[in-house]
Amino acid sequence: MRPTAGAFFDVDETLVRVKSMFHFLEFYLRERGEPEGTYEKLIAEIRAAAEQGASRQEINRSYYRLYAGERAERVAAGGRAWFAHHLEQDLFIPETLGELRQAQVRDEAVVLVSGSFFACLDPIAAHVGARWAFGTRPVIRGGELTGEVVIPLIGPTKGRTAQVAAAVRGLDLARSSAYGDHSSDLPLLSSVGNPVVVGTDPVLVAHAAAAGWRRLLPASAHHRQP
Repeated sequence: MRPTAGAFFDVDETLVRVKSMFHFLEFYLRERGEPEGTYEKLIAEIRAAAEQGASRQEINRSYYRLYAGERAERVAAGGRAWFAHHLEQDLFIPETLGELRQAQVRDEAVVLVSGSFFACLDPIAAHVGARWAFGTRPVIRGGELTGEVVIPLIGPTKGRTAQVAAAVRGLDLARSSAYGDHSSDLPLLSSVGNPVVVGTDPVLVAHAAAAGWRRLLPASAHHRQP
């Protein structure tokens, strides 16, 4: 019997403790034998743009340009190695993972919705048993990443993704739940009948207070990265 409700999860700092894209890049460069400090040099401009108020969409696009010319198969293999290496190091946030497991017990369709990409999302989705994982899609030509993306899966795009997934899969959004930790997750949370705010983002906390949304407070603080 097909699920009639979904449980939509943002991934970075909602389901896992880290910003997977950056966490993976640091690992990937180190495993590839790049000189010490390469990671910091590559993201210095991205970090500066973030500090100057660049949108998450702009930061997302800048990040994927770093992979121009990389073989997709090599990046995917790197993602599997990254996940295997960090799985035993408290990668998941227990409280959110517990919510995901409860959703599966209720036979709800678990859906990951993230600005991250296949290298990180595929092993996470396989591990938790998500039915679908939607992320930012890098453009691949001839087996290589071009450095461009179809569209960053950030902000309003997350809400639209949930709506399209629900329409295609026959999920009732009014009976569905969604989990997010950042104000950019607001469109995703607003698309379902049971939104859950993870953590202490002031914008989401204010919405939760005004609309009576449920809050989930992990025992350990999130570690924010660029």
